[in-house]
Amino acid sequence: MAISKQYLKTKPVCKVTFTVPAETAETVAVVGSFNDWDHKATPLKKLKNGTFKGVVSLDTDTSYEFRYLVDGEFVNEIDADEQVWNDFADAENSVLKI
Repeated sequence: MAISKQYLKTKPVCKVTFTVPAETAETVAVVGSFNDWDHKATPLKKLKNGTFKGVVSLDTDTSYEFRYLVDGEFVNEIDADEQVWNDFADAENSVLKI
């Protein structure tokens, strides 16, 4: 898994690219505080090489909790800026610091 960040010079926005290698998966989405944890809001597109990829524009100077939803199972991003415990989910969430 990987995250790349591209900060825009003209706006206080960062384009975040999520890449998830999941060759056998049917669906992958990124869910988090930036999309109200809506599993339909940010589906990732499956590429020919078997990875899923998507880009989200996020406001800078903010932290966002998120997880991947891979075929209905939550998965954390190992390359996230940090992991934090979430009592509601009773699990750790990945964190992006933009």
